[in-house]
Amino acid sequence: MQEFQAFPAPAKVNLFLHITGRRDDGYHLLQTVFRLLDYHDTIRLRPRADGVINRMQTIDGVSEQQDLCLRAAHLLQQHSGCRMGVDIALDKRIPMGGGLGGGSSDAATVLLALNRLWDLHLTRAQLLELGLKLGADVPIFIFGKNAWAEGVGEELQAIVLNPAYYVVLTPPVHVSTAQVFASKELTRNTIPTTMAAFSRGLFGNDLEPVVCREYPAVASCLEWLNQFSQAHMSGSGASVFAEFEDQAQAELVLARKPQHIRGFVARGLDQHPLYNFAD
Repeated sequence: MQEFQAFPAPAKVNLFLHITGRRDDGYHLLQTVFRLLDYHDTIRLRPRADGVINRMQTIDGVSEQQDLCLRAAHLLQQHSGCRMGVDIALDKRIPMGGGLGGGSSDAATVLLALNRLWDLHLTRAQLLELGLKLGADVPIFIFGKNAWAEGVGEELQAIVLNPAYYVVLTPPVHVSTAQVFASKELTRNTIPTTMAAFSRGLFGNDLEPVVCREYPAVASCLEWLNQFSQAHMSGSGASVFAEFEDQAQAELVLARKPQHIRGFVARGLDQHPLYNFAD
């Protein structure tokens, strides 16, 4: 039997997030910049010849039907007609439900890695289309570059970002993304911004005021981190982050964080580690 092979699934932060409208089907239109981080889950895969897709461990609160790694593998198998299967194990580091894209990144890594392990040679465009069926954030990890995003998050344009380190903190609350987007208090008509305005620092997160009102722990985490650098919430939270020019400065800030809050320092990536796994 083959050995497991390990593949990284990096986290992301939304450097800003504006809600610019809402489609008739209920999906929100947005503008954001995705930044990939050098902090990752690890997906371990072992190809099988019998076509079976098998999860090697249970995950608290995540059924097999909800598991994005399993769903990604089944979707790829069905799309390609591949007769291979796979054993899937997940080493989880990215906080679940923290707005850091962990589940979406896991799914993207499964698609990218199995594209190679099953010798499928699907193009990036084909994998992007499959990824969007799994969730709005999956395509950014298949796209594989830091990106300016519009639409529901699937219209992606590569963007060059300065080298940076990030302190990322996750307070011990679970924010309901659906509840935040359904809030009557959410602003849905932000005037679309430009890359030039973003480069001048004119940005924020439209979800942040709603989340801070409903989840005081997020508000206090932002307030604490704002002492050191401009802090923002990533996605729909609960994670917040601040950018620093060097690792030493970021590590000093992390060392002072409140003990009850999870956190890490990560370097901003320019490219997904598996970028070359798509044809």
